[in-house]
Amino acid sequence: MLPAVLPPLQREFGLNDSQAGMLAPAFMLGYFLTSPFFGYLGDRMQRKWLIAAGVLVWSAGTALSGWAHGLVELMIFRVLVGFGEASYGTLSPGWIADLYPSARRNNALSFFYIAIPVGSALGQILGGTVAEHSGWRTAFYWAGLPGILVALAVLFLREPARGSSDGVSAQEGAPSKGLVRGYLSLFGYRPYVLVVAGYVAQTFALGGFALWSATFLVRIHRMALREADTFFGLSLVLTGLVATVLGGLAATAWRRRSPAGHAWVLALSAMAAVPATYGAFAAHDLGTAKLCMVAAMFMIFLSTGPVNTLILETVPVAMRACAMAASIFAIHLFGDLWSPQLVGRLSDRTGDLGKALLELMPAALAVCAVFWTWLAFACRKPKPGAVPLAPLAA
Repeated sequence: MLPAVLPPLQREFGLNDSQAGMLAPAFMLGYFLTSPFFGYLGDRMQRKWLIAAGVLVWSAGTALSGWAHGLVELMIFRVLVGFGEASYGTLSPGWIADLYPSARRNNALSFFYIAIPVGSALGQILGGTVAEHSGWRTAFYWAGLPGILVALAVLFLREPARGSSDGVSAQEGAPSKGLVRGYLSLFGYRPYVLVVAGYVAQTFALGGFALWSATFLVRIHRMALREADTFFGLSLVLTGLVATVLGGLAATAWRRRSPAGHAWVLALSAMAAVPATYGAFAAHDLGTAKLCMVAAMFMIFLSTGPVNTLILETVPVAMRACAMAASIFAIHLFGDLWSPQLVGRLSDRTGDLGKALLELMPAALAVCAVFWTWLAFACRKPKPGAVPLAPLAA
């Protein structure tokens, strides 16, 4: 929603690019700071109550964003949105992992994560349309209020037992009682560390890409805001749907033949995303820029299912919520907490938003490719205790 309404929001509040770049990190601040606590509680408590409470806060923060009358108020409400999403983003993947056995888990998670491009596209398209007709504030109201119904619906779900899909007792490999000690133990799983390290670099690139791409099309290629929002939103949903499903299916098929199948999908997609992203911000004509932007989105979304599957399967079952929480903490603290504002500052300093994006985004994806290639080689010899890093049955 925020990228779709960013230009009119900037005009009303008189924000330069550096100030506007602080809005995405405000969300991330609430998101990554609270995710470790949700991860710790999620391995020990009923998850549906935590998720429902989080979605309520998330919805309230989104609706209140339309009520804000200045940068500080808006940043506070964006923090609330991040706080709410931390519960859902941390606990839902582990819940799904407990519903599906390993042979079906990656496909299930890939379909689950289709929600990201679909939701992002709806925010981009509908947000831009509502903002044009009724103002940017109304767009936030319409985005936030339906979440209350979703939160209530969660309470009627039956929660699966932890480890049930893997035939593991909920007490087997129970997590450490200490909050800090439990998270530090994750460093003992090298494949987990590598997948998160690559994810940090990819998220850094994605943060700048997501916030500034529509504004880039408006400012550099002179597209109308609604046209840019519609193009970016449609591209997002189409590439997200197709690439997320294809990436999940390809990783599952490759994994039947090699324990490193998931990791190679990550590595190759990151490698291909580098030149596509470079072309998106370096091309002088609009057609080439749009084509490369679509290609970059497609390559990035190929990794959605496998990366989250590996986060869950490179640690013991009883540590899944903590593993997901630690991943969220890391990718946002070292990733997109900084990238939108760095792009904004570099744009203000150089007077060229395209140059700012060109200098930061492809380099971050190249770093991602290095870590995930290393991961692919590490996954050939899984660490005992992880569940599982062996070829799946046909």
